[in-house]
Amino acid sequence: MPVALPVLAVAVAYAVWRGHRARAAAVVVAMGAVPLLVMPLKLWIDRTGPLTAESGYYPSGHTATAMVAYCGAALLLLSPPRTGRGWAMPVAVVLTAATSIGLVLRGYHWPLDVLGSWLLCGMVLALLVTALRWIDNRRAVGSGTAGR
Repeated sequence: MPVALPVLAVAVAYAVWRGHRARAAAVVVAMGAVPLLVMPLKLWIDRTGPLTAESGYYPSGHTATAMVAYCGAALLLLSPPRTGRGWAMPVAVVLTAATSIGLVLRGYHWPLDVLGSWLLCGMVLALLVTALRWIDNRRAVGSGTAGR
């Protein structure tokens, strides 16, 4: 979180500066949805961690935050025009995978904790991509460039 959230903040600021306020707002809403989805699941499932008797480890909130923050930042960098930023999503995926693997190797989470976050946030990101496409289409229609 100390890395992923500042990365997202910089990407949001960049998107706002470029005039993509609606896209930035959609990504912020997706990031805000993460704790609203993860925390009730942690309380409901009440799973213990790998090296502790404490519970609340499923799904991994750190993985969920990293995935939505990094991929959300990449999606903002891919704002139209999409030239020269094809590296953004692969970097986001690598950073998310590295975070996830590190959490498992360090004994903070079981592999299924991480997998659960990937599945949950995959759905969040699918909804985000749909919202961003809708925003882009509305913007194109408003500027008269739809269908070009």
